[in-house]
Amino acid sequence: MRPGFDLEGKHVLVVGLARTGEVVSLFAAGYGASVTATDCKPESSLAETVHKLRAVGVKIAVGGHPPELLREKDLIVASPGVPRNLPLLEAGRKKGIPVWSEIELAWRFLRGKLVAITGSNGKTTTTALTAHILKTAGIETLVGGNIGTPLLSLVESSTDSAVTVAELSSFQLENIEAFRPEIGVLLNLTPDHLDRHASFEEYAAAKTRLFANQLDRDSAVLNADDPEVTKRMPSGQQVFWFSRQKRVAAGAFLRDRQIMFRREGREVPLGWRDDIPLRGEHNVENVLAASTAAYLAGAAPAAIANGIKTFGGVEHRLEFVAEIGGVQFFNDSKATNVDAARKAIEAFPGSLLVILGGKDKGSPYTPLAESLGQRTRMAILIGAAAEKIAADLGQAVPYVHAGTLERAVELAMSAARPGDTVLLAPACSSFDQFENYEQRGHTFKMLVGNLKKRSSSGAPAGKG
Repeated sequence: MRPGFDLEGKHVLVVGLARTGEVVSLFAAGYGASVTATDCKPESSLAETVHKLRAVGVKIAVGGHPPELLREKDLIVASPGVPRNLPLLEAGRKKGIPVWSEIELAWRFLRGKLVAITGSNGKTTTTALTAHILKTAGIETLVGGNIGTPLLSLVESSTDSAVTVAELSSFQLENIEAFRPEIGVLLNLTPDHLDRHASFEEYAAAKTRLFANQLDRDSAVLNADDPEVTKRMPSGQQVFWFSRQKRVAAGAFLRDRQIMFRREGREVPLGWRDDIPLRGEHNVENVLAASTAAYLAGAAPAAIANGIKTFGGVEHRLEFVAEIGGVQFFNDSKATNVDAARKAIEAFPGSLLVILGGKDKGSPYTPLAESLGQRTRMAILIGAAAEKIAADLGQAVPYVHAGTLERAVELAMSAARPGDTVLLAPACSSFDQFENYEQRGHTFKMLVGNLKKRSSSGAPAGKG
């Protein structure tokens, strides 16, 4: 049994009024709590949300976080975008007020089994694939978390027989208390979000909190090929591994291009490497992880094999956009850190023009140099991080400064030759020029679509 939480009559403070904060406020108010919601933005930029919350009796405090907001509060729920060290949250902890993330509150109300997936890269693809396999297996499945739908939004539709598959970020995991998934998956660990976390160790510690409350009957699924993961192996639960490089004692691995699952000395085939429709070796790892999680959640081997074969991929993750004059365009706007961009680049054999840049997240770009040097004809730099990227890459690859994504697409089309691939793999967040990586990806697809229309009409596709 999960520990519940009686919201009736409680005084709840919600910090941050983006989508998650709005959902938390409405949920808590609906369960009888007295809710105050606060955000540092002015009311003019939150007008629609503020109107919606006031209509159900939520008190609003915007334009700052005055300390009197903590008076007589029983619970604070912080949105993922709110830093853990925000003075208001620190003051709340000193007063003994619990500070939770939305997933902690949701977990206490969700029914059924929870599969929670985290890691530096591959979370969304693995979450979507795991859910697809479970649905293929005829298992009632809900999907949420960092993938776009707050877990609280799934509470009313959850049942005792359902499996909820959740993508979780370090921001969501750093404010958990008793949160416990029956199946937890850690895909990989590489430096990310160092503009918010004080160090890689702090970031990794937030990720591995996924396993902190698991019991001996629960399962941890870990990447045996990632040294940062293996040295942080949890204890106290069943541990399963996935590896594309070697056989594992328990978990999923490849044998002669067949996906095998091993448990207590018994091996079961789950599918074939050649049936994976996704590009890149990193996606083989994602498939192994998803297959393991789905098998542990009750999916039959035949359903797993069929689910792998029929998975269509996820938008903004190595997504094919168009071919124009023999040049292919791929959108990997979700490559918001250096390791994700490197894996995207390595998913292609060569002859690449890569669009890099955006808002810097505190990691060096030097790890991209080798992959770019081997596969890339030109790097096209955009956004606030362009100068740092250029400095870190040095002479590894020719590059040009484009400034904006629109200009980058035009330059790429002008420089590309038939047989080339233009890849958007920014290695940065999008917040310097876009609201999120989705908007950046949609803009890229729109710009490529416009090029294709011009090409089809006989007009020059690139302006030069």
